Amino acid sequence: MEKSLKKDTSNKKSKLPFFLSTGVLAILVLCYFFIPSVEHFFNEAWYVLTSNDREKITQWVSQFGLLGPIVIIIAMIVQMFLVIIPSIILMIVAILAYGPFWGSLVVFASVFAASSVGYSIGKYLGQGLVEKIIGRKSEQKVANFLEEYGFWAVFVTRLNPFLSNDAISFVGGLLQMGYWKFIRATLVGIAPLTIFIAIFGENIESLKSGLLWGSLVCLILFGFYIWWDKKEQH
Repeated sequence: MEKSLKKDTSNKKSKLPFFLSTGVLAILVLCYFFIPSVEHFFNEAWYVLTSNDREKITQWVSQFGLLGPIVIIIAMIVQMFLVIIPSIILMIVAILAYGPFWGSLVVFASVFAASSVGYSIGKYLGQGLVEKIIGRKSEQKVANFLEEYGFWAVFVTRLNPFLSNDAISFVGGLLQMGYWKFIRATLVGIAPLTIFIAIFGENIESLKSGLLWGSLVCLILFGFYIWWDKKEQH
């Protein structure tokens, strides 16, 4: 009886942030369709950020001045909920706009901020909201993965741009994983990917093929590690 009551209370608490998120999304959609300046901004942002044109991206981001890195950090947080632009695109944009060194620092700051927000949502707002954001099946799969491999689950997820970076943040908080352990795994895991983008970001085609092959190698190696780990347990 107590468990059932507790579960109902938890679900009730999770509805408020869900309605707030839905409300924000609805407002953005309405603004896009009914306010020409907002429509123009979003259209221009999409066009520029997906153009693969370094000069165009740099010029567009530079119009924000000192707020440019903050715009990228906010975009990295927002994309966790709206999935408008993949996080890997924002990482590339940061490095194209600010260069390998400063761009990499912006990437680390963005990933740190977005991961912390996702972790906090999972930890403090509970399972109900996390399931609404990423789905129950995804939540269960990521939870099992994280419970079994801990630090290395976060590390390999950050290392591979095609795995669910946002889901691991939500579930990491939900499972009460130690915050600094989670952040350490996040930053260590994102470092090789950031360095790779910083080196090959000038050539978009080389970058795309490199990310694809790097991700495949990463998945194969981690798959081998899982197989070896299971074998050792038996």
